[in-house]
Amino acid sequence: MRSLVLLLSLCLLFANTAMANPVQTGYLEPAEEIVDIVDAAPAPGASLSGDGELLLVLEYPALPVLADLAVSEHRLAGVRINPDNQTRAQTRYISGFRLVSTANREEIEIRGLPDNLRAIGVAWSPDNRYIAFAQMEETATHLWRIDTQRGRATRWSKADLNAVWGPQLEWSKDSKSIYTLVVDTKRGNAPQRSRVPAGPVVTESRGRTAPSRTYQDLLADSHDEALFDYYFSSQVARINERGRVQNLGVPAVINSVSLAPNSQFLLVTQLNKPYSYAVPQFRFARTTSVWNHAGESVYTVVEQELADNLPIGFDAVVPSRRSISWRNDADATLIWAQAADGGDPRAEAEVRDQLFQLSAPFNQEPKKLADLSFRFSRLLAADGETALVWERWWAERNERLWRISPDGNAEPELVWDRSFEDRYNDPGSPFTQQLADGRRVLILENDHILLTGTGASDEGDRPFIDRRNLSTGDTERLWRSEAPFFERPRNIIDVNALTFLTQRESIDTPPDFYVRDIKNEKLTALTNTPHPMPQTLEISRELVNYEREDGLPMSATLYLPAGYDKETDGPLPTIVWAYPREYRSSSAAAQVSGSPYEFNRISYWRPQFLATQGYAVFDNATMPIVGEGEQLPNDTFIEQLIMNSKAVIEFGTELGVSDPERFALGGHSYGAFMTANVLAHSDLFKAGIARSGAYNRSLTPFGFQREERTIWDDPQLYQTMSPFFSAHQIKTPLLLIHGTDDNNSGTFPMQSERLYQAVKGNGGVVRLVMLPLESHGYRARESVLHMLWETTEWLDEFVKNADVTEAEE
Repeated sequence: MRSLVLLLSLCLLFANTAMANPVQTGYLEPAEEIVDIVDAAPAPGASLSGDGELLLVLEYPALPVLADLAVSEHRLAGVRINPDNQTRAQTRYISGFRLVSTANREEIEIRGLPDNLRAIGVAWSPDNRYIAFAQMEETATHLWRIDTQRGRATRWSKADLNAVWGPQLEWSKDSKSIYTLVVDTKRGNAPQRSRVPAGPVVTESRGRTAPSRTYQDLLADSHDEALFDYYFSSQVARINERGRVQNLGVPAVINSVSLAPNSQFLLVTQLNKPYSYAVPQFRFARTTSVWNHAGESVYTVVEQELADNLPIGFDAVVPSRRSISWRNDADATLIWAQAADGGDPRAEAEVRDQLFQLSAPFNQEPKKLADLSFRFSRLLAADGETALVWERWWAERNERLWRISPDGNAEPELVWDRSFEDRYNDPGSPFTQQLADGRRVLILENDHILLTGTGASDEGDRPFIDRRNLSTGDTERLWRSEAPFFERPRNIIDVNALTFLTQRESIDTPPDFYVRDIKNEKLTALTNTPHPMPQTLEISRELVNYEREDGLPMSATLYLPAGYDKETDGPLPTIVWAYPREYRSSSAAAQVSGSPYEFNRISYWRPQFLATQGYAVFDNATMPIVGEGEQLPNDTFIEQLIMNSKAVIEFGTELGVSDPERFALGGHSYGAFMTANVLAHSDLFKAGIARSGAYNRSLTPFGFQREERTIWDDPQLYQTMSPFFSAHQIKTPLLLIHGTDDNNSGTFPMQSERLYQAVKGNGGVVRLVMLPLESHGYRARESVLHMLWETTEWLDEFVKNADVTEAEE
């Protein structure tokens, strides 16, 4: 108990301490070669039509400028929105469309697109003729439609969309209308905050257990509630082919709308009062109902209460019906899961979840499809005789796949039972195909399904396509990515012809889209993307493997400067960049991830850009935290961090590319937490870079990352793992960077401010950089360039020129 008191008192120690000696610098830029990396064109994306005949290539803009981040924003119930155009705040949008025929590579011109295209929410019509998208303007968001036959884009409707949840675009099966959420035209002006408070903000709990993780941007008072009602209330609408709007039901805080495969019913979820100031909107009370064409509720699926008292644990769920959706192959059949253990993973139970279905007209008793020992994850049906059901149990990292007969009475058949941590033996995910009426179903031919996966192996990822017999488990490998390329299946084009859309790249060739014809062993390019940063071509990259002192295999991606020769140039200053990951087995922790044949796009977000400045870079160095049997991973968190760090330093030194006296460590988020801990408990590194981290675990008392124990379960664990309480031991120069508007759970901006004060107060060398308007990741070009300037300056002073600095001292 004394440890707990220490934790809770020390976390307030620096609460009112003013930050002394601010350094005013303005926004600075790093070397030109780093600026060129930041400004390189982003990789394009793609969306394939349901019949596989057309590929829509999606182009994205470079980084926004700071002024783009300075637009209006409300932070309500865990969601940040732009109130001016009713979208998510700082949404990444599409700035260009290109249509390509998969048959002949012919590009189809699209005329009439908005001059300043800012598209979100691309959706193909079932007949593949139209593409709907939402176009963000400054003061509204509008529905647009591309006619692929005419090559023409037009604004579809005058209605203003409400896209605060993201645009919801549900095509009818005849491709003549779309269901969406629009702004209520009668809602009036937005609520204004009164200068005089309506009263105190009061919350109360009377003995009811209500633990929750540390959330940000929660509702704070009655004015926030009024704003939430105003901006999140929507009108469900059907927009016909001529753009006419038919309102359905009445405006409400509609969370989601899903059209039944036969287009006869809507599944609508509405959030209900009273709202909560303690949890985000995804735990608010809600009603999920089935509506008919007139917007009338014909069946209430569930009335879920406020979920502010879920048990601690990643396998904890609400006790009521959840994961409600339409069965993908049926006309109008609901499926849902319901906890048989009350939703509490700590309760003893042989059956954890039960899976049900109910078909229109929804007046019969629901049919139970399966009893599950784990939590329901997903159902994918081929037809009424065959559906696949996934279940998972996070605590044991276990996954099972069952074959069931949703319209029959056959007993469920186990397809596989595996650890989802085991990437090497991952059988993959099934391909689906779109039917003529728009339904997307599991591909099933003669009891066989088609699967694709990453193909993780000791030599890196080698994606594959397999054909598997569901009854026998026999598997035939149809295709596998071969060196020197890294090729990933993205979608199936033609089931009978066995042609697939793939994305292919090599070390020096950026990713492009191809048609892979397996039967004829033919490959046809659909796009031709120029190298976005040819000035980095000579920077070398290698997937390297090494071991830590207990024999656990580890890996990293090593980047070396252009033209570097260790024999003539000698050992280099080195940066190690990592992110700790928890495992329940050493065998899973030892597995290699990534591919040595991926395109060598030099990142500015990760430390790869430092290769242009004469550094050796160990990027994505594995930082496994293993707990097997009764021992949990975090029981030896610090010890394993030190072992991992020693291993990469020794490897780089033995390889001859790294100077053991000039190593730096860095990471973002949980990687920043790692960095501060290693610096607090060792002198292995010359400097540290910690971005957007959390350092005082008493501020996240109900768990953090993958830790399910609370501070009251194990106060000593929370204290030991918090570098804040070891700040007096941080003597290695530490650069802290944080966004002032960080909304990530637990990584409050004050986490960096308090650690800065703690290290400074104990005589350490520390610098704190707070980036205005930035969240957990940094988006504005000015912010990113300044982050890179700070990083290179810090490392040059304390790592690259460490011998000079020490000599001067």
